[in-house]
Amino acid sequence: MKDLPREERPRERLIRHGVERLANKELLAILLRTGNQRDSALSLAEKLLARFGSLPNLASASFEELVKVNGIGPAKAADILAAFELAKRLADARMEYQGVVNSPSDAAQLVLRELSMADKEHFMIIMLNTKNRVIAKKVISIGHLQASLVHPREMFKEAIRRSSAAVILVHNHPSGDLTPSRDDITTTERLREAGSLLGIDVLDHIIVGDNRYFSFREQGLL
Repeated sequence: MKDLPREERPRERLIRHGVERLANKELLAILLRTGNQRDSALSLAEKLLARFGSLPNLASASFEELVKVNGIGPAKAADILAAFELAKRLADARMEYQGVVNSPSDAAQLVLRELSMADKEHFMIIMLNTKNRVIAKKVISIGHLQASLVHPREMFKEAIRRSSAAVILVHNHPSGDLTPSRDDITTTERLREAGSLLGIDVLDHIIVGDNRYFSFREQGLL
């Protein structure tokens, strides 16, 4: 980035104008620190965002996927993974202060901004204690919601580890159409039955998209 005027370099812009003023590619360039003989750090950041299509997709990329991008070696891939993992852990830690979920609307507000931006279906759970206070949330799978992609063992392993008394299922429809599919309904029933056997209540299944939500409980489907 030495070919850029000093005042236009991402790190200098951050110092002068504040971190919130920087674009995603500029923040990523600061994280990458350096480029290579062909690309600056800013060019590499643009390549990464173009390769994965969106910031949520980049955040979900594996080490193996990252190092396939020309110019991203093991060290840079590790830095990217570490940064996104810290962000995820911070989000989980903040969930403890979100209060009690008293309604489907309360639950939807915890995920609307995050999932409405995603261009792939993300299935996650919101975990609650005995007083319906939020413990944490976690993405269980990414891709079309099918029973084969959302196995009760994987979902409830996390809920058990967190000593959850109940969970709320959440996934997004990138199309913005909130109508539950047959897979949505089948998977919900399968997970509800599995939770009943384990003593973990499945309180609701919420579908989000286009900053709106659909609640199975509100619609009498659960």
